[in-house]
Amino acid sequence: MRNFTAQSALSALAMTVSMAFAGTAVAQDEVTFHKDIEPILQRSCQNCHRVGGAGPMPLVTYEEVAPFAGLIEYKTGLRDRAGAMPPWYMEKNIGIQDYKDDPSLSDEEIAAISTWARSGTPKGDVADAPKPLVFDDSLKWKAGKPDLVVVMNDVTKLAGTPDWWGEIDYIPTGLEEDRYVKSVEVVEVNDVDNTADAGTVGGRYIFHHMIWGTAMLDENGERAPGLSIPWPVHEVGRNADIFDEDAGRLLKAGSAIVSDSVHLHSNGRDTTGHLEVGFRFHDKDYKPKYQNAFIGLGNGVDISIQGNAKDQELHAYTVLENHTKIISFEPHLHAPGERMCLEAIWGYTIETLSCVGYDHNWVRGYPYADQAAPILPKGTILHIVGYMNNTETNPNVPDPRNWQGSGNRSVTNMFIDLGIRVTLTDEQFHEAMAERRQVLNLGPNDHVIGCPLCLAPLVAPIADKDDEVKGNEVAAN
Repeated sequence: MRNFTAQSALSALAMTVSMAFAGTAVAQDEVTFHKDIEPILQRSCQNCHRVGGAGPMPLVTYEEVAPFAGLIEYKTGLRDRAGAMPPWYMEKNIGIQDYKDDPSLSDEEIAAISTWARSGTPKGDVADAPKPLVFDDSLKWKAGKPDLVVVMNDVTKLAGTPDWWGEIDYIPTGLEEDRYVKSVEVVEVNDVDNTADAGTVGGRYIFHHMIWGTAMLDENGERAPGLSIPWPVHEVGRNADIFDEDAGRLLKAGSAIVSDSVHLHSNGRDTTGHLEVGFRFHDKDYKPKYQNAFIGLGNGVDISIQGNAKDQELHAYTVLENHTKIISFEPHLHAPGERMCLEAIWGYTIETLSCVGYDHNWVRGYPYADQAAPILPKGTILHIVGYMNNTETNPNVPDPRNWQGSGNRSVTNMFIDLGIRVTLTDEQFHEAMAERRQVLNLGPNDHVIGCPLCLAPLVAPIADKDDEVKGNEVAAN
């Protein structure tokens, strides 16, 4: 009897120890706010979702985040479709995947958020928390402090009034010498109280877009004869434009910012605001290596979108007349737009470079990482495909029964890739491909998306003339 009791006690003790270790393992694997979720929020959410930010609610402390756990799970789970957070819609299962300033979440991070939201939002140990971020709201420039800021004129948009299209004042830059620009960023400054809950991005701003350029003005303040230099379109929710390091864009001394296409919309309250254009310059002795290219790719004229129909496609093509490096991809659609893909057709090869979901509330430019930017030979056909959903399942469409054609209004349509591109000479084209082979350590059996000729010298090397002469001499002997 004593032996049985001792054996039972040992078994119970072993089971207790086993359960303790199992409990420790479970605790270690538990997804908690401080250990797992807070780092994600700091990297991809808090820049907007904080007091004074553009987001509708702060997502900084546990007490602020936990009540919205279900909404956060839903929004991040949308991944690359309208409404997704963070607003970055690049599809991760096709095309190039390396981009600059990519705030998107990995599959593992999205799964962690879902697990946390569905397991009771455990807070965890505060000792696991990352150091809190400190934001300086006096710095409104995401691309860095500008070397030159041009302030446009104030305009007022009254609550409940219809959209407005037209011109705003031409504003001289005040620049006294030509300078090459490394980045340009446009921000809206208005009298909306950013500490209040303003709801959506559209609730904070009144400028939907400004198509603009720089030009010289005459003594009457009108555009002087000559071409305007186009600059990237400003749109609500848009990120800054970082030009290729070897292709700075020229800002002429004595020029002015000009625009004849500004779109204002009501944000639900009387608002006065203006745009500010921030330029960052290269050093004064900088000289660009590549030539900027202004390649039209899209269709803003003969668009036809049926009512109550989804999965409608629009197509546009252009042939590259020069070797071209694509710096960024920027789909521009309107409310029915759900998705756009960019393809490169070279010889028998049709390759998808990028596919991007679209949200008319957040217009994004997608800058390729330096060694991922497509390098395409002249003769390549660029092809964009737009996917349109004009049904009640698209929350951006006010009335899906209506046919939609082309036009500037949100209830009409555009279909354009506004991405940045540069052209290369023959020598620069071969240099760029050789550099990519070296940096990526490419072999003859590798594949690199967006560079159809990168591996050609490895697959079918062509001997130079000196090698041919030496080979002939050896054969003769």
